[in-house]
Amino acid sequence: MRHTLLLVVVLWSTPVLGQVTYSLPEEMPKGSTVGNIAQDLGLDLKRLKSGKARIYTEDSTEYIELDRGRGSLFIKEKMDRETLCAKISPCALHLQMILENPMELYTITVEITDINDNAPSFQKKEMRFEISESAATGARFMLGRAVDADVGINGLQSYSLKPTENFVLELHNQADGSKNVEMVLQKSLDREKEELFNLMLTAFDGGDPLLSGTVQIHIRVLDANDNAPVFTRKIYKATTTENSIKGSILITVNASDADEGSNSHVTYYISDTVDNHVANTFLLNQQTGELFLNGEIDYEKASHYELDIQARDEGGLSDSCKVNIDVLDINDNKPTINVLSMSSSISETSPSGTVVAMIKVNDPDSGINGKVNCAITERIPFIILSPSSNFFSLRTEQDLDRERESEYNITVLCSDEGVPSLSSSASLHLHISDVNDNAPVFERNNYEAYVVENNTPGLSVFTVKASDPDSNQNARVSYILEEGTVNGVHVASYVSVSADSGVISAVRSFDYEQLKDFHFRVKAQDGGSPPLCSNVTVKITVQDQNDNAPQVLYPVQTGGSLVAEIVPRSADVGYLVTKVVAVDVDSGQNAWLSYKLQKATDRALFEVGPQNGEIRTVRQVTDKDAVKQKLTVVVEDNGQPSRSAVVNINVAVADSFPEVLSEFTDFTHGKTYNDDLTFYLVLALAAVSFLFITCLVVIISVKIYRWRQSRIFYQSNLPVIPYYPPGYTDTGVTGTLPHMYNYDVCMTTDSRKSDCKYSTLGGQKVLVVDPNFSQTMQHTVNDNPFLEDSGSSQLQKPPNNDWRLPANQRPGPSGAAARPEEGPAGAVVGTGPWPNPPTEAEQLQALMAAANEVSEATATLGPRYNAQYVPDYRQNVYIPGSTATLTANPQQQVPQQALPPPQALPPAEAPKAAPTPASKKKVTKKDKK
Repeated sequence: MRHTLLLVVVLWSTPVLGQVTYSLPEEMPKGSTVGNIAQDLGLDLKRLKSGKARIYTEDSTEYIELDRGRGSLFIKEKMDRETLCAKISPCALHLQMILENPMELYTITVEITDINDNAPSFQKKEMRFEISESAATGARFMLGRAVDADVGINGLQSYSLKPTENFVLELHNQADGSKNVEMVLQKSLDREKEELFNLMLTAFDGGDPLLSGTVQIHIRVLDANDNAPVFTRKIYKATTTENSIKGSILITVNASDADEGSNSHVTYYISDTVDNHVANTFLLNQQTGELFLNGEIDYEKASHYELDIQARDEGGLSDSCKVNIDVLDINDNKPTINVLSMSSSISETSPSGTVVAMIKVNDPDSGINGKVNCAITERIPFIILSPSSNFFSLRTEQDLDRERESEYNITVLCSDEGVPSLSSSASLHLHISDVNDNAPVFERNNYEAYVVENNTPGLSVFTVKASDPDSNQNARVSYILEEGTVNGVHVASYVSVSADSGVISAVRSFDYEQLKDFHFRVKAQDGGSPPLCSNVTVKITVQDQNDNAPQVLYPVQTGGSLVAEIVPRSADVGYLVTKVVAVDVDSGQNAWLSYKLQKATDRALFEVGPQNGEIRTVRQVTDKDAVKQKLTVVVEDNGQPSRSAVVNINVAVADSFPEVLSEFTDFTHGKTYNDDLTFYLVLALAAVSFLFITCLVVIISVKIYRWRQSRIFYQSNLPVIPYYPPGYTDTGVTGTLPHMYNYDVCMTTDSRKSDCKYSTLGGQKVLVVDPNFSQTMQHTVNDNPFLEDSGSSQLQKPPNNDWRLPANQRPGPSGAAARPEEGPAGAVVGTGPWPNPPTEAEQLQALMAAANEVSEATATLGPRYNAQYVPDYRQNVYIPGSTATLTANPQQQVPQQALPPPQALPPAEAPKAAPTPASKKKVTKKDKK
């Protein structure tokens, strides 16, 4: 089956932005496409989605569905035109499509065309008539008409009656477009010939295919009744108001019959041509012809009724008339408010005229009873406008302010113009969203706080508070310390501000004497975007605390000189001796000073003014008073707790300066205990002790280290006998050795290497001997190869005749004068050979003298040659020119290791040799070089 869609688009200049009309046949299956609404209205599919397009219908059943994705309209429920519109033509569905952001309204009309889906039908299965045989030709009999729910060509079109020998059909058009069917007698009846007639009445529509309906007509021929009833009027008119009480009499119809007897008795009936629903609404009294209201009538459902009334006598003759009933409307329906679209929240910066809601109001009453006006009951910045019939828009009338009103409960009242007027109301809740349009505001224009000096750093001084009438993040206030300086120092080094609570805390301890007050600015900033801020000036005043003791300006206290006040002995009572002048850098009562005498040599002689500090005599000075007078004055402030200072004043009671001067040096000066000096002394003592212990540990460590080195390098148990050049001259010429000698000094192997001086004469080496000479030397050389001289590979041999000693150095009386002629050219005087071997006594005497000199020289050289490193060479002495070794106590010999001979050193000045216990007599020597 082919269907034709009719599309009509009309654009309006009102908020109803467009209208589209579709035409489609009834009974189309579910899911059938009605049309592409987006294309027909020129809308983008994105707009349908973003605007949350939806279809609004007043019917309870949704027949049309919108597919936002494709922008098409689909049939959601199958539509029966007869159910929706009955006989109304054209039949149409009126829909609205709503779009949001911004709000837009489109009207959609869907016209439903009829299809031939209903056959004509009669209300009764059969009709029965009783007709008098005397009925005249042309007598008319009203037949029940057929009903076809379809309209137009598909509706009822024609009737046919079979057989048609005695009766024919006549159709009469009515005002409503229907046709009344009458059966007309065209041939006289003869009961004797045919008493009963069975006819078939068929009704046809004009659809394709052709549909029809039939009814049986049974006619019984009666005896003659030649006068039919006749109504006084063919058309009766009546009016009634809707909602009239059941049983109300609407009108009375009247018909008369000229016959007599039973043939004149008329009975009234509502014709079968009237619809059952209408016929049941009214009740006709068959005897009297009164028409009653039998049901409820509603103007909004039907405003006009038309009834066909028949009057029939007992002879079967009848007549008909029409009763037209007009229903009068009363204001019995309240307006119905439907909110098509509503914004739950709008910004407080929305401009005037912003649409908040779209409302449709219906009032089924007619005329002024259905004319509706809407208004807002409260005095709020909103207004109701009606862009088109029955449509209203709620708009903003003024600028909004969330801080003044954060939400609105809007009551919309819609009233009709009926009497009495009926109204309905709807409540709309609207939230005003916040915009950061308010800066934080401090509770005061400026703040002033007080803090006592010497406060603890981190002390909370006070709190600044700012409020922001905005909401949520826009009302979250943060506090910031603005840039600034106090006495050239950044203000942040004095105070800090808590960003969340606004608590101002002291960063440092304040000193009233340095800073009495200062100003700074605190900024309060909200959390909006962009943020808004305001600032306030804060003044902090530092309050004084008694933290400074009085300072004495006079008399000046000096530690190095003595100052005394002189009081003549002739001074009278009240004599002004001196005045103590003191100040206190504190302020207020903390700086109020009082003076009192704490100690005095003679308390009965002097007194101190408690307020001015003046020292005056209390009595007459007498000769018995001591010249030296010492006063101790205490200067105390008035703080809590109080602080004080002490000043000592020396007073001399004398008439002349010389008398004072004689006592001047005897004054006792009180020494002020200096805590700082004690601290520094203790610190110095600790430092010196630490350095001493450190040096002691280092010296011990070095000693141990060198001792261990000496144990590694020196293993020999023989003494070292280095040879000193002839640099020591005996100028005293005392003792047993009146002449100058050269001696070999033996040092121990434990002597410090840096302390031992080795010298050679004529390239001779150090001589090391023991009782087994040859074996010892060989053993020593083999064990200590580092003792070998780089210039000679042979060991030193015992002295021979080529060894020469000066005559004045020869031991004992066996020595002879020098013989220079015996020596070679360039030889030193006294280097000739020994002329005669010395005796054992002479050798012993010489060795004892040499040992004494060596011992004295060792003691003179200082700590490097102390006794613990120098053995007693009288215990083990080698005699030059002899192979013998004198040993006093072999058990006390200590193994010694020979040291290699060092290079010749320049002569050193030897200190005086101290006497040793080994010498039997005192020997006085002068300095030797």
